[in-house]
Amino acid sequence: MKRLLLPLLVLFLLAAANPGFCEQTSFHTVKLPLSPGRQVKAVLTLNDDHKAVEVEPAKGARISVPYGKIEKVAYEYTLQVMGGKEHWLRIDYNDGEGHKVLLLQMSGHDYIKILDAVKAHTGFDPEVLGNADRGPK
Repeated sequence: MKRLLLPLLVLFLLAAANPGFCEQTSFHTVKLPLSPGRQVKAVLTLNDDHKAVEVEPAKGARISVPYGKIEKVAYEYTLQVMGGKEHWLRIDYNDGEGHKVLLLQMSGHDYIKILDAVKAHTGFDPEVLGNADRGPK
């Protein structure tokens, strides 16, 4: 029993000494649009250690948007021809070279969790565009 308690105590002390130790939330259910009709699977990470929204696409270069460069965050859904919904996260930011937009398609199962995590990590409450509703309150 004592052998088990020592490693747990060390992990607890590390986490307490470094608040950023566990401050990272990732979602593996997003897609990054490459061009009209083409999307690639990606991982969205809200990384408090780096103070950035990070997107790691399956193909292509990694995208990192520092929290301090974000100007606006928005959520919207679009209706598909067959009646389904596509949920979109839009992050407007300025990287020093001008205004840019990061657009991600979120899964219907995770979009509420993603929106809540974006608010918790970045401080930006996603603006709801169009007739979108964040679901039950």
